Amino acid sequence: MSTTQTPPSEMTKTQTAATRQAHYVLSTHWDREWYQPFQLYRYRLVQLLDRILDGFANGTLRGPFQTDGQAIILDDYLEIRPERRNEIQTLAREGKLVIGPWYVLPDEFLVSGESMIRNIALGRQIARDYGTTPSAAGFVCDLFGHVSQLPQMLAGFGVKGGYVWRGTNNTDTRHLIWEGADGTELPCYRFGQRGYCSYASAVRGASDFDECATPEQLDQRLKDFLDDEAAKSPVDALLLFDGGDHMEWDRAAYAALTKRMDQPIEGYEILHTSLDAYIQAMAEQADRITQRVHGELREPGKEPMATCEQWVIPGVASSRVWIKLANAHCQTLLTRWAEPLSALSTQLLGTTGDKGFLDVAWKWLLKNHPHDSIGGCSVDRVHEDMKFRFSQCEQIGNELTSRAIQRITASVEGDIAEDQVRIGIFNPTSRPLNGPVKFDIEVPVAWPRFNEWFFFEQKPAMRLYDPNGNEVAYERLAQDMDRRRTRLTPTSFPAERQVNVITVVADLDIPASGYTTLTAKRGEEHRHTRFPMVPGLVTSDRSMENQHLAVTVETGGLLTLTDKRTGRTYEQLLAFEDAADIGDGWYHGQPLSDQTYSSAAGAADVAVVASSPSYAALRVRTSMRLPAEFDFKRMRRVEQFETLEIDSLVVMFKDSDHLKITTTVNNTVKDHRLRVLLPTGCTSATTYLADTAFDVVERDIALREDNHLYRELEIETRPQQSWTAVNDARGGLAVVTVGLLETAVRDVPERPIALTLLRSTRRTVLTDGEPEGQIPGPVTLTYAIAPLPATVNRKRLFDIAEDLNTGQRVCTVMHDDRPHLLDGMPEPKLPATSGLVQIDGPAVLTAARRLDDKLELRLFNPEETPVDTTIKLDPAWKQATPVDFEGNPADKPVSLADGQARVTLERKKILTLHLEG
Repeated sequence: MSTTQTPPSEMTKTQTAATRQAHYVLSTHWDREWYQPFQLYRYRLVQLLDRILDGFANGTLRGPFQTDGQAIILDDYLEIRPERRNEIQTLAREGKLVIGPWYVLPDEFLVSGESMIRNIALGRQIARDYGTTPSAAGFVCDLFGHVSQLPQMLAGFGVKGGYVWRGTNNTDTRHLIWEGADGTELPCYRFGQRGYCSYASAVRGASDFDECATPEQLDQRLKDFLDDEAAKSPVDALLLFDGGDHMEWDRAAYAALTKRMDQPIEGYEILHTSLDAYIQAMAEQADRITQRVHGELREPGKEPMATCEQWVIPGVASSRVWIKLANAHCQTLLTRWAEPLSALSTQLLGTTGDKGFLDVAWKWLLKNHPHDSIGGCSVDRVHEDMKFRFSQCEQIGNELTSRAIQRITASVEGDIAEDQVRIGIFNPTSRPLNGPVKFDIEVPVAWPRFNEWFFFEQKPAMRLYDPNGNEVAYERLAQDMDRRRTRLTPTSFPAERQVNVITVVADLDIPASGYTTLTAKRGEEHRHTRFPMVPGLVTSDRSMENQHLAVTVETGGLLTLTDKRTGRTYEQLLAFEDAADIGDGWYHGQPLSDQTYSSAAGAADVAVVASSPSYAALRVRTSMRLPAEFDFKRMRRVEQFETLEIDSLVVMFKDSDHLKITTTVNNTVKDHRLRVLLPTGCTSATTYLADTAFDVVERDIALREDNHLYRELEIETRPQQSWTAVNDARGGLAVVTVGLLETAVRDVPERPIALTLLRSTRRTVLTDGEPEGQIPGPVTLTYAIAPLPATVNRKRLFDIAEDLNTGQRVCTVMHDDRPHLLDGMPEPKLPATSGLVQIDGPAVLTAARRLDDKLELRLFNPEETPVDTTIKLDPAWKQATPVDFEGNPADKPVSLADGQARVTLERKKILTLHLEG
């Protein structure tokens, strides 16, 4: 973030003399779960809303109640008090309950941009369902910093202004203009010393547990608070936001305030209004706001606590890593599998009925996105509850995806004979897949088996054919015999089938967001087909090489990687670094007395797992001897050592330009942070790139020079969505991940990327410590190392991330499955290969889903300049209309010719298209 600091202009004499309106806004800030689990918090929430509704009923509460910028609290309330639904709806229609715009208040850096779009859309829809206009106030009061594209996202929903605090140090004004990555400008109110709790603390005395202020004290505090706001506000309207963490309506303080609504304090008129009303008043004088901030807002707290108490709280990106992995999996499952496959099934087969399931899956997922939930900074019970929600989302997403691929595979034209198996292989990415694919084939156990090597191991006999009947060369990598599968039909009891599972790799051509089909035919016991398995990609007992890359495992399990395209070699990759962590879910705590351990000089074992002309894998097993835990009395790690086993599978395909690594850590150590180091050799680099929601940001490698003057120190670790890249004039290196959200580029000569794999902590808010923050047991982490050219191809890194996060899915259909899968389906006339949408160009696709009779696509431009992109679709789509995030037309339609549309996206632009037939 960059900030332009300009003192607010002095009030004119006319402004000083005039009566200034103060907008009193009654709210709360409701963390759905945090230091208590959801049901305990909900008990308090029901009490809060009971009293709010009673206040409206008996007339003691005059103006609206703001539902903390989120809609979910009303759903949570009515689940307990369903008899008050009509009352809620009446108050909403009357404007006494101001609902949304969010469904929940997320952590912007820990969820995808697409998830935030769905979050706001759902919050606004719920407000409409209650019969009211959703709030248009961009309320992000307690979120741990803000992403660079939030102004564009909010503006796309018609939000006219924002409310910010954390991540900014603009303490000498109450207003600023926030310019997003694409140039969207959002006028914002910036909360004061205690943020959104300032009024509650300064006027009501909410920070003093046992205090009960007198009316005279309340009057004086109110006058002092108004004077302070007036001195720092360049616009005439002032804000009195009365809403702190889990706080109820203070009826006594409100009664005293209402007297001042009727008998104004000199110079001030107090109105009970809403955040929306204040936005309107602020926007009318936005030309007076002179301070500006740009891009992402992640400044750590600078001023003394007496001036400002904002903390950006940066450690949540690596807390309880399993949460981040589960969330990444569910987001990918919905946006890259369930939604596009449902849309493809509708396009090809006319199937309907998935929308309700998708809506419910998204609700379950979004309930895990509140910032204290997804952040991993709450008590153990909160995060245990999250497992159930992730599971509900995953079950729905997997079932919708499986149903779609089964129906499509079964509906391909052509017979499936008794001695054949049809295999549907699905590519969820936005570009065609042309090259080697590793996948499983299930064949009946009754098929013949052949023997090699003097009958040591039986192998299922099978031949593989493409859609044109040509035999497909494949490489057999593994097999899993006599596996049990469940067969379900609508009119029969469950039945079992036993299959043999063969893992193969073969060159395939699969359309973007689409599928191809293969046929496996029963082989003969004494006749089988072999294909050349040499030369393989493995070149020694510890090295492998393809047309682009060469990698060798060195002493200590370190990798030496050569990019054959540039001739550049990267050394000492895959060193593991371990340090003590005495922090909590919010912060990595680095003790004064600590020793940082490295695997670089340790022992490692190397094994060749697979070697074929198309696929190779090396297993690197590293053992680190580490202190068992931290002694909080002596404030140093103990002398007792445990062995931490780190098992990494390093994978290479014949045409890949990156290495895929899957690391499993059997975490037997407590109170520590484990990172993997990837030296880039870019000694002259001063900045690096990382992806974030709908954007790529450039950050400084060095910490700020005046860091020692900050109250909250800036740290080297920062968030990413999926990749971080460092380069210089000769090239560079990137790390691409699945659900690993914290990296650093260390300010040392080799400029290593440090990827946080896990943090184990015992401290938990308002407890003596809880065990699950230690992340006991095995955890599996997936990432890729990609050498770079001198100019970073941002789209290529998004492509690698898409491949890494999605993979492919395979469906096997046998001849006796087909009647059940085709029940209610049209005649099987589908082509053997087809797709939904293909994106050619630098734009990144984030959504492809069916909305009634429309197809919705969302893309964004990650570049600093405009880009041209071609969208390829089924020719049945005749018109593409740019729309806002709620589906309202935003520009003139884009012409479609033979299923192709060419669009130009301005720098950092997010584009949503609705396609119609």
